[in-house]
Amino acid sequence: MRILITGATGFIGSHLAERLAADGHLVIGLDSFTDYYAPALKEGNARILAEKGINILRLDLAQDALDEAAQNADVIFHLAAQPGLSPLPFATYIRNNLIATQRLLEAARQNKNLRLFANISTSSVYGADAQGPETSEPRPTSDYGVTKLAAEQLAMAYHRTGKLPACSFRLFSVYGPRERPDKMYPKLIRALLTDSSFPLFAGSEKHLRSYTFVGDVARGLANAISQMETCAGEIFNMGNDTAITTGQAIEIVENIVGKKVKLEHLPPRPGDQSATHANIAKARRLLGFAPSTSPQEGLRKTVEWAKAEWEGELRTKK
Repeated sequence: MRILITGATGFIGSHLAERLAADGHLVIGLDSFTDYYAPALKEGNARILAEKGINILRLDLAQDALDEAAQNADVIFHLAAQPGLSPLPFATYIRNNLIATQRLLEAARQNKNLRLFANISTSSVYGADAQGPETSEPRPTSDYGVTKLAAEQLAMAYHRTGKLPACSFRLFSVYGPRERPDKMYPKLIRALLTDSSFPLFAGSEKHLRSYTFVGDVARGLANAISQMETCAGEIFNMGNDTAITTGQAIEIVENIVGKKVKLEHLPPRPGDQSATHANIAKARRLLGFAPSTSPQEGLRKTVEWAKAEWEGELRTKK
């Protein structure tokens, strides 16, 4: 099957591309290599994918012609987005989350052989408390969550009006090797390995999180291909239904590394979620989704990856 993945050189996208290629699919990646974080990291992911026969199209969804990229795909996984709670201009979120999605949908609807448009959304659409089923009222508290909800509903509107078959997956706190450097675990692991301070937002140590290992997410999304008729028209939570606090997560990483982290206490972060506990009953029932990686196992793999990836850099700092 021919599969197009947007945001393919990002964290989750690169893992999904590898998984689908290993399953025997013809995978085409698409990425704009924005400078939200160091483009060199995505270039490294692109090299990894190229070694596995995955071609990457360098296109900006918000401005470049997309018809050719979308016209031959059997399935499109749309992961490209503007993430984060950092104070970016609202127009940036509108451009990269909403306008980009609308332009991709318009290109995809011209493909009469498209079997599924899988939009990748986020638990941030629920807002501060993300613990209920998919029918819970979305109450986003960040520009990111607001625009991702709008993009999700746009994709579902295309499905409801018969323009193309679509579904959406709301992901919960995904972590693992290649995670963005602005996220909690890369910052924490780097602080421990370099004996530097880790920024902790006030109250965040009590936040409940469904930390979900990226391998489980990639497997869950890949399995959806064999159940496209079941997926079409549906929204699914996809996460780990075993939740821990951020404080517990920090302790797990400290135990793996074998030392305590130095904390830099900061004011609360606007728009942050106080609780995410993925209710995945629907995904379990309809898709057989079953995350199996414990926080201890997943974080150990993440620390091992970080040590290997940053070996040269860490050596120069000693």
